[in-house]
Amino acid sequence: LLLDEPLAALDAHTRLEIRSQLRRHLADFDGATVLVTHDPLDAMVLADRLIVIEHGAIVQQGSPAEVARRPRTDYVARLVGLNLYRGTADGARVKVGELLLHTAEQLGSGHLDGPAFVAFPPAAVALYRTRPDGSPRNLWQARIDGIERHGDNVRVHLDGPVTAFADITPAAVADLDLTPGQQIWASVKATETHAYPA
Repeated sequence: LLLDEPLAALDAHTRLEIRSQLRRHLADFDGATVLVTHDPLDAMVLADRLIVIEHGAIVQQGSPAEVARRPRTDYVARLVGLNLYRGTADGARVKVGELLLHTAEQLGSGHLDGPAFVAFPPAAVALYRTRPDGSPRNLWQARIDGIERHGDNVRVHLDGPVTAFADITPAAVADLDLTPGQQIWASVKATETHAYPA
């Protein structure tokens, strides 16, 4: 069964209902199904196995959980909603450009050394107008490149030693009085990061 963008022309409410019905039908279907979509939610909900194609080449494949947990390109990271960086690991630290990101030790993964990815969700990024007290391990200064509504939150685009997205509440945007072009401090807890071999 070949399904080419089967939900693309539907409004949001109908899409939700049809996606649910389609998932049930596909679970009962005895044959193989190939579903082509540009919508990451459709892919994550409907597929047992994903093949991500970027610029005409396969860049990643695996179960939805595997792809979401360990994206291999910026495109895949954006699809699954993560900030992703490639750097050089030395244990629980990954050097990305001039920034040294401290990561949580991954249980059972042994010592990570050499080319590595480090990823974290935009919701893990905390923003501050002034340098925060204490000693957050992953702290850098950035410039706000853009601010946009993102679901119930606000997505702040950051430019600096690393580009990143931060998802914060509308109340936090007001409290911090954030505006594009403003310098800000960004922080991510090591326990919120995930590092894996590149």
